[in-house]
Amino acid sequence: MTLRLLAVLYFVCCSLVAVAQEKLLQSGPMVGYSEMREVKLWVQTKEPAKVKIKYWAKDNPDKVYTTSEVKTDADHANAAHLIADKVEPGKKYGYELYINNKKVKRNYPLEFQTQELWQWRKDAPDFSFAVGSCFYVNDTPYDRPGKPYGSTSFEILTSLQQKKPDFMLWIGDNTYLREADWNTKTGIQYRYTHTRSVPELQPLLGSVHNYAMWDDHDYGPNNSDRSFWAKDMTLEAFKTFWANPNYIFEDAGITGTFTWNDVQFFMMDDRWYKSPNSRTTDKAYLGDKQLNWLIDALHASSATFKVICVGGQVLNPAEEKENYSNHPEERQRLLDAIQKGKIKGVIFMDGDRHFTELTKLEREGTYPLYDFTISALTAGVSNPKDEPNTLRVPGTLVLEHNFALISVNGPATDRRFKVTIYNTKGVEIWQKELKASELK
Repeated sequence: MTLRLLAVLYFVCCSLVAVAQEKLLQSGPMVGYSEMREVKLWVQTKEPAKVKIKYWAKDNPDKVYTTSEVKTDADHANAAHLIADKVEPGKKYGYELYINNKKVKRNYPLEFQTQELWQWRKDAPDFSFAVGSCFYVNDTPYDRPGKPYGSTSFEILTSLQQKKPDFMLWIGDNTYLREADWNTKTGIQYRYTHTRSVPELQPLLGSVHNYAMWDDHDYGPNNSDRSFWAKDMTLEAFKTFWANPNYIFEDAGITGTFTWNDVQFFMMDDRWYKSPNSRTTDKAYLGDKQLNWLIDALHASSATFKVICVGGQVLNPAEEKENYSNHPEERQRLLDAIQKGKIKGVIFMDGDRHFTELTKLEREGTYPLYDFTISALTAGVSNPKDEPNTLRVPGTLVLEHNFALISVNGPATDRRFKVTIYNTKGVEIWQKELKASELK
């Protein structure tokens, strides 16, 4: 056998092995949280396998680092969390996925970034992030009969990724658990896996940082509350499939927070502590424990903008569906705390409603509060034509699939928070810019 033939056979064998490893990939890789000295990545395989990430700074590609190797297992849906901890602030990185020590090729860029060390050095850097909710993926054997509830196209994911946000904020109903899923770990893991495996989703996961919170459908049944019997299992699944930086209350919901430059995000849990809708006493939405933490955290925050993310609408005064207005005493307690504490820069963001709108609450003696409702990515669209949201900003109601891109820019003396709503094709529908100087 000639050396040339041996070389050809070796190349063929290596190619076959590489293809075999690619077939082991279920979904991902996904880029999770970004910090100055650490980034988390996520990947899911189809069966137990050894996974790792090799990564390098784009300004020094010859110096390659490798994460610790993790073996995926069925008990955790064959998903793995990998930490890139040899990073420096303010850098762009490329990376590669390895399964069983073989590189897995992707036909789209794999990259992540670290946040910049700007404090005490210069004004906060400009950045952008995307926001979406209500991501329904059809699954005929388990869907209700009739017309599919979810979109049959995922063009919106491509349009979103093409905007090149620094990160994506998933603000609830990111997965729709079905009747067949609620009661078992098998069903819950299946649903999360099915949703996460959409091919058009992979480029977004692979190059944009992702942060998430939940609402009723990724927590349990429709309108589910603190009584849901399987919430420990859905909490485990949420932590398995997302790569958030923290969870404030150990084994008690998904409440968390993170900062990106001079903006702090408060990811609230409107399910774990929530009372059933029909209760007239002992009513709770966020609940005392979580609400006390939020009020403390708002007081402690020095962020220019403080974005409070809740699954359901906060400022819409209509007592419809599961708006916060159905819990008037608790809601007023939050609003009073913001006003009495003279907390600057508060903005609300939520999903749930399957339409998009901007609600504005004027307040005597201080700045108005804004509530951006952004929904839906692919779930069925609703029309609140008979709903009396008397605080809706005219021209902001959107009754089609959409997402938001938020840009935060400008010097410290003129910092701006601009929200632009786009349709599935990435065409602008409307925009609203808030100045930090106006939120004091």
